[in-house]
Amino acid sequence: MTTDTQTRTDDVAVTVRFGVTVDDNSLGTFNSCEGLGFEIVMEQREEGGNNGLVWQLPSRIKYSNVKLTRPIGSDSHALTAWMARAVRTFEPTTAVIQAMTAEGTIIAQWELQGVVPVRWTGPSLNPETAKVATETLELAHHGIDSIQQM
Repeated sequence: MTTDTQTRTDDVAVTVRFGVTVDDNSLGTFNSCEGLGFEIVMEQREEGGNNGLVWQLPSRIKYSNVKLTRPIGSDSHALTAWMARAVRTFEPTTAVIQAMTAEGTIIAQWELQGVVPVRWTGPSLNPETAKVATETLELAHHGIDSIQQM
C-alpha cells in the first residue's frame, strides 16, 4: 500500500534536466534554469485628505531573463546554429522549457513568448584548472503564455 506522499515524490522533476525547444527546433537539455518568473510592478497613490491610506495599484508586469546552463556536448551545435539564425533576424520566437525527471518524463513545461537571445557565454578553456566546460544562454521574453503540469 502506497501513501499519497510516496506517489507524489515519484513525480518530482529532477532539477538537473530541462529540455528547451525554440519554434520546434530542439536546443537539447540543460542542467540549470534560472530566472523563470515575473514581477508585478506596483504603483503607489496617496489619497488626498486621507493620511492613513496609500493605494497599491498594479501597473505593469516585468519578466526576468531566463538563464540556461549546461556542459558543452553534442547538443551545442544546435544551440550555436539557432543563435546564428536568431542574431541575423532578431525576430521574436516562442520557446518551451520542460522540466524532466532523470528518465526523461516531462513533469511541467513553460511556454515563453517573444523570445530573443541576449547573451551566450562559452566555456573558459584553461589548462591550469580542470573544470567542466560549460555554456550559458540568456533569453529575454515578453511573457509566459502557459504553464502546464503534466
